[in-house]
Amino acid sequence: MPEALSLQPSSSPSEVQAIAKAAGRAAAAYAAVSGPDRARFLDRIAERLEELGDELLQTAHRETSLPLPRLQGERGRTCGQLRTFAELIRSETWRDVRIDPSDRDRKPLPKPDLRRTQVPLGPVAVFGASNFPLAFSVPGGDTASALAAGCPVVVKAHPAHPETSRLAADAILGAVADCGMPEGTFGVVWGGRETGEALVTDPNIYAVGFTGSLRGGRALFDLAARRERPIPVFAEMGSVNPVFAMPGAIAARAETLAKGYADSLTLGVGQFCTNPGVLIGLDGPEFEALLRAVAEHLQAATPGTMLYEAIHEAYVAGVQARREHPQLVAHCGGEGTAAALFSVSAKEFLAHPTLQEELFGPSAVAVRCQDADEMRAVADALEGQLTATVHFEPDDTEAVRTLLPSLVRMAGRVVANGFPTGVEVSPAMQHGGPYPATTDSRTTSVGTAAILRFVRPVAFQDFPLELLPEELRAE
Repeated sequence: MPEALSLQPSSSPSEVQAIAKAAGRAAAAYAAVSGPDRARFLDRIAERLEELGDELLQTAHRETSLPLPRLQGERGRTCGQLRTFAELIRSETWRDVRIDPSDRDRKPLPKPDLRRTQVPLGPVAVFGASNFPLAFSVPGGDTASALAAGCPVVVKAHPAHPETSRLAADAILGAVADCGMPEGTFGVVWGGRETGEALVTDPNIYAVGFTGSLRGGRALFDLAARRERPIPVFAEMGSVNPVFAMPGAIAARAETLAKGYADSLTLGVGQFCTNPGVLIGLDGPEFEALLRAVAEHLQAATPGTMLYEAIHEAYVAGVQARREHPQLVAHCGGEGTAAALFSVSAKEFLAHPTLQEELFGPSAVAVRCQDADEMRAVADALEGQLTATVHFEPDDTEAVRTLLPSLVRMAGRVVANGFPTGVEVSPAMQHGGPYPATTDSRTTSVGTAAILRFVRPVAFQDFPLELLPEELRAE
């Protein structure tokens, strides 16, 4: 397993305070930068990341063991996110401007002139994720969306890939200088829990973006809520992303379904927040045959290297605990980082909530339901998820219609006849769901709507046009 390199010393409390204070000083000046100028800044960050060439990719590969083709694609996604937000803020349409002209002749009281827009929250603390050293790390979606919104950013780099983080941070700081952005627009701090706590509790920080574990995200959420001035924490904390296999789908394409599920489960050694960790179907010979086929594909998959030792150890311990669980049946047990598949009755799945918890890695639990009512009971028992998937054929339509309200209640993205791994960066994407998948199910961390996390609405009443923000000056 790759281990975190000790290339960067932890930031001292005074260093965290100084960087957060610089962000606070920059907030007003950066908020005043025009949309087109901020767009040029985001474009320049993308250019500087690309100018790093193979050095960035090789460094990330050495620190994470992620394959170079995967990292090349992730760099493309990262730069694409930056350019997508740049294009978004070249116009003011994202501000959801609302203008209600006055009516001084209205009776019994005159109607005021009201104009509503969005303004930046203030400096944002971003916590880099371990499993995406670029797209959800120093230059990732949280950083891109916060900078697009007009908020300075302070990133706490993830200790699993410090040199990759340093290269990316230098690229962003270079873009700050290239584009004449205010000093303090971007900063980076290093370290573990103490550094994170110091950053979240600093009075200059107005919001937090986090991708990681439920334990870590909830700790930051609670810490931010205890501040004298509480601040929002937009934490994406993973889920088990259930896949429901309806009888018609199993009958029509069991082999395709088995391979697709196994491929999705093992993608990236299962180290995705959209990893499909639960497979649900109606008990019987057809579902049993599907599980055998899934197990065969999992056993044929080549075990990969996990991101770092702590994740590997947690996965091995989690698989071992499932092997020892008295109600679980092992279909393939997984040694080291090999994939593992277990099954259990719906009754026992519902009776043991720990079976519903995420195990980060290529391990899944299949749930055998006796009928459609029990399948819906399983769906209703699952906590908030990033995704829920259902595979069906035309003959299953009415059953899916009945199941769908439970999936919508549970998840932020509902997938038909596909698999949840692979998150499209687009305006319509929703990457977020009810707790514990995220701390705020109304938001997304992927797609252009992510910018709305880091702004707040302000209405101006009866102001002369020359004193209003540019986007509100329509007659």
